[in-house]
Amino acid sequence: MKAITSRALRAILAVSLGAISTAAFAQADYPTRPIKLIVPFTAGGGVDTVARIVGEELKGFLGQSVVVENLPGASGMRGAETAVRAEPDGYTLLLSSAGEAAVNPHLFKNIKYDPSRDLTPVTLVVKVPNVLVVNAASGMKSLDDLLAFTKSNADKASFSSSGVGNPQHLAGELLNRMAAVKLTHVPYRGAAQQVTDVLGNNVTATFASYLAVASFVEAGQVTALAVTSSERIPSLPSVPAMAEHPQLKGYDVTNWFGLFAPAGTPAPIVDKLNKAVVQVLSNPATAKKLADLGSYPSPMKPEEFKSLLTAESEKFKNIITTAEIKAQ
Repeated sequence: MKAITSRALRAILAVSLGAISTAAFAQADYPTRPIKLIVPFTAGGGVDTVARIVGEELKGFLGQSVVVENLPGASGMRGAETAVRAEPDGYTLLLSSAGEAAVNPHLFKNIKYDPSRDLTPVTLVVKVPNVLVVNAASGMKSLDDLLAFTKSNADKASFSSSGVGNPQHLAGELLNRMAAVKLTHVPYRGAAQQVTDVLGNNVTATFASYLAVASFVEAGQVTALAVTSSERIPSLPSVPAMAEHPQLKGYDVTNWFGLFAPAGTPAPIVDKLNKAVVQVLSNPATAKKLADLGSYPSPMKPEEFKSLLTAESEKFKNIITTAEIKAQ
């Protein structure tokens, strides 16, 4: 093998340094074209609505459009799989709920990605607590009333959610475990039917987003007993958090939406995206718009979001394992 000449070595170094300089320039100049934001659900839902609100505002800070692309299917995994396969250059991002990033890996055996390995956390965007409600005609006014009813009617006490394994379902199973009761889970394919069946007395209670139940609470058709976050929410200040109950200290099953980039996305790009989203969520008008939907801005640094993802994944894994939840 011939030795590399000094001239050849200098040429190789020049090419390498040139490539590094080009990459560094591209990162510093980012973004220079529109950004695609994948939403793994259909248009009009909670994740999609938040994506469009935040995406529109990001244009003012990034100087480029953020184009939302809906890729529903396979419990959010189709969109997530598409995102992890994208070039890690900051031009394809994912707005994920807790399901795709922290629940599905423990629920599905055939999942084709590992969030901790294949996604780079950019920032938590919003927290989306669920609300536990019952039919107002039931006469139940508090969580204690529901627990008492459940213990006396174990054969017919039930709760609905919008699907097996989602945070609403896990909220009910954690309540069962911590309060030592047995509410039978009744899954639906969406929020509309799960609330309708509470109104029709087909199920005892439901865990649903604030947006899904707000009009029914205001009309006096359902009674909100508690929220699933660790603290009360501004939209329902008189409704206690589940964790306020003596048997439920530490209870917190909050859905959330977070921004991710494919693994390998350069740190300067991640940092720039993080700062832009923080600025968007700091706008009082934007924050109010999101809060009116029951989605509360909760930005954090990438490393903080990474730690949260690890903790949330472990929490959901424990609930799924203990309740022996199987994906349908």
